[in-house]
Amino acid sequence: MLDFLKTEPSPDDVHEQQARRPSAADALRLKHAKKVSNRQVTGASQLTLKQSIFPVALVTTLFFCWGFAYGLLDVLNIHFQTVLGVTAAQGGGLSAAYFGAYFISPLTWSGWVCRKFGYRWTFITGLCVYGVGALMFWPSGLKRSFGGFCGSMFIVGSGLSTLETAADPYITVCGPPRYSEIRLNLSQSFQAIGSVVAPLVATYAIFVDVDDSQGVQSLQSVQFVYLGVACAVFCLAVVFFFSPIPEVTDSDMADSNELSAQDTGYEDRPMRKQYTLFWGVLSQFSYVGAQVAVANYFINYTITVRPDLTQGQGSTQLAIAQALFAVGRFFATFLMKYFKPRIILLCFTIGCIIFIAAAIGAPGSGGLACLSMVLFFESCLFSTIFSLSLRGLGRHTKRGGSFLVSSIVGGAVWPPMTGAIIDAKNARLAMIMPLIGYLISISYPIYLNLFKAKELDAYREVEVGIKQEQARRASHVDEPVGDPEKAVFEDKSSEEKKSESESKEIEVA
Repeated sequence: MLDFLKTEPSPDDVHEQQARRPSAADALRLKHAKKVSNRQVTGASQLTLKQSIFPVALVTTLFFCWGFAYGLLDVLNIHFQTVLGVTAAQGGGLSAAYFGAYFISPLTWSGWVCRKFGYRWTFITGLCVYGVGALMFWPSGLKRSFGGFCGSMFIVGSGLSTLETAADPYITVCGPPRYSEIRLNLSQSFQAIGSVVAPLVATYAIFVDVDDSQGVQSLQSVQFVYLGVACAVFCLAVVFFFSPIPEVTDSDMADSNELSAQDTGYEDRPMRKQYTLFWGVLSQFSYVGAQVAVANYFINYTITVRPDLTQGQGSTQLAIAQALFAVGRFFATFLMKYFKPRIILLCFTIGCIIFIAAAIGAPGSGGLACLSMVLFFESCLFSTIFSLSLRGLGRHTKRGGSFLVSSIVGGAVWPPMTGAIIDAKNARLAMIMPLIGYLISISYPIYLNLFKAKELDAYREVEVGIKQEQARRASHVDEPVGDPEKAVFEDKSSEEKKSESESKEIEVA
C-alpha cells in the first residue's frame, strides 16, 4: 500500500543492472524522457565535462532566481520596519517565514517529488510554486498587511526550497565527480550576482521615496516587481519542460561510488549511519543562520555605526557587500582548482570568525568594512559544505540533499534572536549571534581535515567521467541519437548482438 513512498533503490537494485552497465551515451538517449525511475541505472553518473555543460548551465539560471529573492528579502526587512511600522524582531518574521519553508518542504513533499519523479519535474514544480507565491504579493500590498507579506514569502520560500532540493544535488552530481565542489561553487556564484542586483533594484526602483510619505507607492512597486518575477519564472518552467536534461538517479550515484570504491574506500551504509552528512547538516544550519542574520540586519548595523547614512545609502552599502560575496565565490572557485576544498572551507570559516568579531568591536567605517569582509568569506561556505557532505552517500544522495536543504531553516532561527538584541541593545552588539553560528559551523571543517582528509582527497582523483571523455576523443565517435522515450535496456549493445549472431550460426551448422 505504501510502496509509492519507497523511492530509494536497494543495493540489489543497483547490482542487478551492473552486468550491462549503461554508458553516458545511454543516459543522453533519456534526456527528453518525461520520467525516469530512481531505481534505474541510466549511466548519467559517467557524463563527461563536455556532456554536462548544457544541463549545468540551464540549472544555473535557477540560482540567480533565488539569489534575487534572497537579496530582496534583506532590503524588504528594513524598509517594512519603516513603511509598516514593525520592530526589528518582528521584521525577522519575514525571514522566519521564508526560511521556515526550507525546513518543511524538502523533508516532506519536495524531497519526495525529487526521488519519485526526478530532477526535471522538481524544477518545474518549484518554479510554479515560486510563481504563485510571487503573485500573492499583489493582494498583500493592497491590504498593507505584513502578515500577508509573510504568508506570500512562505510560499516563495516553498518554491525556492523545492528548486534548491533538486538544483544543488544536481549540479553536484552532473559531471565528473572530481569537479563537484568547483561546479557547485561556480553555479552558486550566479546566485550571488542575483543577491547584488536585488538591493539595487529595491533602492532605485521600489523604495525610492521611503523616507517621506510615499510608503503606499513603495508597496505598489513591490507588487509590480513580484508580478514581473512571477511571469519570468512561469516562462522558465516552460523552458525546463522542453529542455533536454539527463536524469541522474540514486542508482547512478551508487554505481558511480562503487566504480571508485577501491580508491575512496566507499561502503554502502544505511542512512542512519551517515554521520558525516548529519554533522554537515548541523554546520549548514548554524552557518546559514549566521549568514542570514548578518544580511538581514546589515543596514541596521550600517545606520548604527554610521548615523550620517540614510536607509537608501545603507542599501547601497549592502549591495557592495553582496558584490564582495559574489567576488568571493568566483575567487574560491578558482582556488579549488589548486587547493583542496576542505582546506578552503576551514580558512574561509576562520575568516568569518575573525571579521565578525572585529565588526562587534570596531566603530564607524572600520566596523562597516569588517562586516563587509564577513560576506566575502561567507561566499563559498554553503556550497562547499553541501558538496562535501554529499560525498559517498551513494543511493542516499537525493535524500541527503533534502536534509542539507532543510538545514537552511537556520535562517529562520538566528534573525529573530539577533533582532531582539537590536531592539534591546544595538545592532553592533547583536552581531554576537552570527559569531556563535560561525563558531558552531567551524567544527565541521575541523572534523573533515582531521578525520576525513584521505577519503575526500581520493575523490579528487576519481577517473569517472574523465576516462570516458578521453576515450571519446580518441575514437572521435559522435554521441548516439536514440528514441528519447525508449528505456536504455531495450537497446542491446553491439557485443550482445554479435554474440547472438554467432550463436545462430553455430545452430545452423
